[in-house]
Amino acid sequence: MKKALLLSVLMLALAFTLPGAAQAEQQPEMIAEKMAIKLTRGVANTFTSIVELPKQTVLTVRDMGPAGYVVGPLKGVGMTLYRGFIGLAETVFFLVPQPGYYDPMIDPAYVWEGWEPKRDTTEAVAEEK
Repeated sequence: MKKALLLSVLMLALAFTLPGAAQAEQQPEMIAEKMAIKLTRGVANTFTSIVELPKQTVLTVRDMGPAGYVVGPLKGVGMTLYRGFIGLAETVFFLVPQPGYYDPMIDPAYVWEGWEPKRDTTEAVAEEK
C-alpha cells in the first residue's frame, strides 16, 4: 500500500514538473532575428531622422492651427536630434536586449509611422450621455 501511494505521489510530482522543464529558452534564430531588426531600425532612424522636421511641422499645424508654423519646426529640430540619437544608440547597442526584449526605444518606432490624426473621443462620450 505504501509503495502504491509513494509511486502515485512520485508520478503526480513528475507530471507537474516535466512540462516546465520541457519549455526551452528562445531559439538562437529568434534572438538573431530580433537583433537584426534592432540594428535595421537603428540605422533607419539614424538616417531618416531629418524627416522629423517636416513631420512635426505638419502635425503641429494640424493640431494647433497657424501657431504650429512657429512651434512645429522647433519640435521638429528637437525630434530630429532625439530620433537620430536613439537610432545611433540602437545601432551601436543592437546586441543588448534592452529595453524590454529588443523593443523599440522610441514610439513610433519609425519616422514614417504616426502621421494619422489623433482621434477625438470627447464627442463620442458627449453623444452617449
